[in-house]
Amino acid sequence: MALGLFGSSPTSGAAASFGDGVNLQPSYFCRGDQNLGWGLMNQYPDIQTVRIEIEPFSFNEVSTTRDDAKRWIDEANSHGYEVIASYHHYPDNGSSNASALQTAADWWVDHYSYLSQDSPFTINMMNEWGDHSVTASQYASAYNDALSTVRSGTNYSGPIVCDAPGWGQETHRLADATSQIDDDNIICSVHVYPSGWNQEVNEALQPSHLDVVDETGYPCMIGEFGNWASSPSGADWSAIVDHAKSLGWPVIGWAWNGDGSGDPMNMSSPYWGDDCGATSYSASSYFDVVYNKLGNGGNGGDDTTAPSQPLISR
Repeated sequence: MALGLFGSSPTSGAAASFGDGVNLQPSYFCRGDQNLGWGLMNQYPDIQTVRIEIEPFSFNEVSTTRDDAKRWIDEANSHGYEVIASYHHYPDNGSSNASALQTAADWWVDHYSYLSQDSPFTINMMNEWGDHSVTASQYASAYNDALSTVRSGTNYSGPIVCDAPGWGQETHRLADATSQIDDDNIICSVHVYPSGWNQEVNEALQPSHLDVVDETGYPCMIGEFGNWASSPSGADWSAIVDHAKSLGWPVIGWAWNGDGSGDPMNMSSPYWGDDCGATSYSASSYFDVVYNKLGNGGNGGDDTTAPSQPLISR
């Protein structure tokens, strides 16, 4: 995996050095045994990276195991994709408790060696730690402890993806926190949906809000994006993703499969919640919403119509 190491005190903006791609969320379906749809994915060259959300099997809340998670990572690698693996304990999405982030770091210490023994991947410390009330100082303090735990407890020396607080939306607080984070080898990640809200400036997430993160000099990315939300804020998800592309950031769409709500934001069909035995997949009606934003898709994929079914387990 061609991810560079970044020296101390970055002074200019940089994009995370992997290609555009898609998210997969297989942990909640089919006991983790499902065909992940590589045959279809391989037909679309603008998908270069997969971000795999892993529900921590150590809590015994899902039937998947670390062998399942390793298979997902190994298969993605064998098909030529760069892999980001994200700890995703859904009850802690948006948690403001530092202990939840520390639990994620401890989980990586326990499982990184096994999961990475045959395939390299980039660690995404935890999916969407921090609600809209978490301050920059609180975020930095929690991440300093978690980052130190992973660095001292594993042999992982690559960059660690850090999602912005506020469910991935608080760009200004993330930018402020970077000056207080001791580990210089991080990637700043923002998540973009029509519900995006930036509490620090008290308005819906805007394309220009990405600039403050870009100006930190740390590598940046859009870790998730999609066109649906139960409570839209007025955020123009499409324009925000286009602005990220103009800054050179990689963008990772939600989701290849495993959205949790059936049709709204699953690119491949059938949905794992409906069919665990599928051996082949086709592109869903949602597919182009994401794919037209990848690679040189430019301003395509401008469908912002909200589907009728709710999103869960993101």
